[in-house]
Amino acid sequence: MQSDLKQTGSHHGKARPALDAKLGRFVSYLQAEKQYSGHTVEAYLRDIGKLLACLDLDINHTVDWQAIGEADIRRSVARLHREGLSGKSLQRWLSSVRSFYSYLCRFDYVSINPAEGVPAPKVGKRLPKSLSVDEVAQLLDGKTAVTGKADSMPGKDSPLASRDRAMFELMYACGLRLAELAGIDTSDIDWTQGIVKVTGKGSKQRQIPFGTKAKDALKTWLAHRENMASDGERAVFVNNRGSRLGHSSIQKRLKQVAINKGLLTNIHPHMLRHSFATHVLESSKDLRVVQELLGHANLSTTQIYTHLDFQHLASAYDDAHPRARKK
Repeated sequence: MQSDLKQTGSHHGKARPALDAKLGRFVSYLQAEKQYSGHTVEAYLRDIGKLLACLDLDINHTVDWQAIGEADIRRSVARLHREGLSGKSLQRWLSSVRSFYSYLCRFDYVSINPAEGVPAPKVGKRLPKSLSVDEVAQLLDGKTAVTGKADSMPGKDSPLASRDRAMFELMYACGLRLAELAGIDTSDIDWTQGIVKVTGKGSKQRQIPFGTKAKDALKTWLAHRENMASDGERAVFVNNRGSRLGHSSIQKRLKQVAINKGLLTNIHPHMLRHSFATHVLESSKDLRVVQELLGHANLSTTQIYTHLDFQHLASAYDDAHPRARKK
């Protein structure tokens, strides 16, 4: 079946082998009416090919689509799952099969859609990765892996190193999204109260307190910024050209700083936000506070961090309880 599927494209001018007639019309429908790309059409064909393979049918011969029932779809789901297809991939596969049968129903080729009521295995919720407190400390004020010299003396920082430290101190101090960090203007910082105003999703604004570490790092950077920012530039964090620092540049700088500090984890900006949420929840046990600080509209979005916190508690229990400790 795999060899058949590899031939279904029209790569390098080769003609597509004759498909089942109804499947061939479906391909034309996807191309002409839906205007899907060649890659998308091939993905549909691969998915339908997997169904036929599960049923020991050939994609290049006439298929009695009406004879395929819900039980066949369910058996195919079970087989693909056993073969290692993930829940997410099975959901996409089922979506392709449903779309094909919806097309067949629309043109009265079949009377029912056998995939309509078939569920895919549930997709496990991926827990966000976060850094430990020690890893955050290593990132923000540890020694560089390159030189081994202490990297915690702001006065001796280069302008760009000061900017990077200020960015990541603030991101971790406030649990900021990447866009929120990049969008901060100088007028958004209230030095008296130690609060920064950010604009989150849906243009919703919120005010978040920040601590001494972030305050000191910001002041050090702003002294350099005066000589770097273009006239009239409002952004707190600017690039070498004096304009607002872009999202991709922030991502690249964080990755480079992590490498310099000897951190092996593939660190990205959202990981600092996750770390902030996890560490605040572990200390405060107050989910509502974390919700407000993160700017989540619904508490259910924040509740994923309770799973992380439970993992921490379960690990601590295993280490501490005399009846839980492994010999």
